[in-house]
Amino acid sequence: MKVILTNDIKNLGKKNDLVEVSDGYARNFLFPKKLAIEANNSNLNTLNYHKEMERQAHIEKIEEFQKIANNLRGKEIIINTKLGNNGKLFGTITSKDICNKINSKFNLNIDKKKISFEQVKSLGNYPISIKLCTEVSVNMILKVISE
Repeated sequence: MKVILTNDIKNLGKKNDLVEVSDGYARNFLFPKKLAIEANNSNLNTLNYHKEMERQAHIEKIEEFQKIANNLRGKEIIINTKLGNNGKLFGTITSKDICNKINSKFNLNIDKKKISFEQVKSLGNYPISIKLCTEVSVNMILKVISE
């Protein structure tokens, strides 16, 4: 019997998957626990409609992230910091510092975990990478100057 899963089921499939199971398993376990519905024409049409809506929403989200990436690409983020006696930085520059600067400068809400960069030990320019989503990332320049 073909069924459409309404929840993720280990060793069987994920939500909205169309799977083939035995009649007894479907009637005695999946249907009573509302883990699956029968794969008739009506339910298949509904499933296809929902998958298409999810796909469209995903495409729109990626296009939105592409616009943000085009706005950020190649831009400079300037961070002022104090220097120690030997010309090295006093303290460290964290992804939180960079995130706060980007969010305030460009009026965005980017998570600090999405920012990757090499460790900053002295003044200068450093490349940073921001992963907006799985398909879209953007490179920027971090400019560290002394106060």
